[in-house]
Amino acid sequence: MAQKDTGQSLSDLLETIPNVTDHLFRNAPKAAMTIYSQMMPGDGVRPEFTTWRDEQWAWRNTIAVHDQSYHMNSTHVRGPDALAFTQYLSVNSFKTFEIGAAKQLVCCSPEGYLIGDAILYRMGEDDYMVVGNPATTEWVEYNAEVLDFDVTTESDPMWTLNKAKRREFYRFQVEGPKAWELLEELNGGPLPEIKFFKSAEIKLGDYTARGMRHSMGGMPGLEISGPWDDYRAVKKLLMTAGEKYGLRMVGSIAYFTTVIESGWWAVPVSAVYTGQGTKGYRDWMSAKNASMRMSLGGSLYSENIEDYYLTPYDVNYGHIIKFDHDFIGRDALEAMGTEQKRRKVTLVWNAEDVMGVQQSMLEDTGEVNPLPITMPLAAIARMHYDRVEDTDGNLIGLATYPGYTTNERAMMSIASVDVAFAEPGTEVVLVWGEDGGGSRSAGNIEPHRQVRIRATVAPSPISKAAQSYRSDIGIKRGSLEEA
Repeated sequence: MAQKDTGQSLSDLLETIPNVTDHLFRNAPKAAMTIYSQMMPGDGVRPEFTTWRDEQWAWRNTIAVHDQSYHMNSTHVRGPDALAFTQYLSVNSFKTFEIGAAKQLVCCSPEGYLIGDAILYRMGEDDYMVVGNPATTEWVEYNAEVLDFDVTTESDPMWTLNKAKRREFYRFQVEGPKAWELLEELNGGPLPEIKFFKSAEIKLGDYTARGMRHSMGGMPGLEISGPWDDYRAVKKLLMTAGEKYGLRMVGSIAYFTTVIESGWWAVPVSAVYTGQGTKGYRDWMSAKNASMRMSLGGSLYSENIEDYYLTPYDVNYGHIIKFDHDFIGRDALEAMGTEQKRRKVTLVWNAEDVMGVQQSMLEDTGEVNPLPITMPLAAIARMHYDRVEDTDGNLIGLATYPGYTTNERAMMSIASVDVAFAEPGTEVVLVWGEDGGGSRSAGNIEPHRQVRIRATVAPSPISKAAQSYRSDIGIKRGSLEEA
């Protein structure tokens, strides 16, 4: 079996380091991907077009346009076994999957831990396309090579990894309470009825596009896509026609806060660094690959990378697991049983505790200050994991995506906590700041002291607009899947 790239494999690298946590992710190389490295200019998405607050406000009140043309990998899976192959990789069922529809592709390791999830589009009879994080698309590519399915793959890398500097498709998410009015104007009349995760051909002035019923911030709208050559003209058309509706292009800073409102656990620590079941993948994967150059930070610290792994149950995907087909990780998930041990929730940070941290930046007490809480995104790494404790200091879960949205007027995190603490209104504590006060991060984080921030458990998604939208179109909490 050929390695993905020439040179050192991930297995080779792991043999040279004491543990993954410290030597691959916390002391990350300069080329590591951080939450901030994906916000820098270099593609068509600025950090801000107006202000991040104005852009957040737009998806709840007017129209927001998220430019998704640059930041995700796309991988075609083609061949007579394309449906059977992708079904074998995913815990959820693809029993009904017509051309033009999409599904959530939820991939697990043989040990039952999340590798990642993505959106799977059915482009044609034997043509499917996986769009998402490299950790998922490369798992698909690897298995296409080693499993006995008649399929081929073709990858269209995200912009930062794209040597051609050209994509196959542009992709815009157009959503908000006035989005439908704008899209009908551009279509020249009423839009066709499009059910959730289904698509239809629509007109955008003189251009033809495909409209997929989908949402980033939990508001009504469509994901529209078309050939790359139409990208600039379609973008200009949206901005010009949308001006009278209060349309805002969403910059990369605000874009990364959509997950806080919608409750999507976007980038789990991929469960490929340990376990016999993924040994072949580590042998195949280049140590220089993008998914191996992630950074890890936050107050949760363990030398054992498996302490960061999640099961589908931990992020509320239990209801979409279907044991009506064979899939990678099925035996392990069946052995776990259906009793959920942790539940995904939103943590709303105590405003007084947040302001106490911020006030410390304006004081010179002679003591080491807490780590500042950067707004709207306070994450210090691409994979940010904080400790969640009960009021007695016992570990009860972990939290990710610490951030603020002007729509909720709150600092929040997405968290997975023991079910005994998952009821809305429960008081818990989030530990803020690195274990070791920044000493584990090779000088990337200034010296600081950890602090305890009170937090209140709330539903996920927290947005009442998102909850209402999901209820209207029949989606259960915790996933993109249809009920």
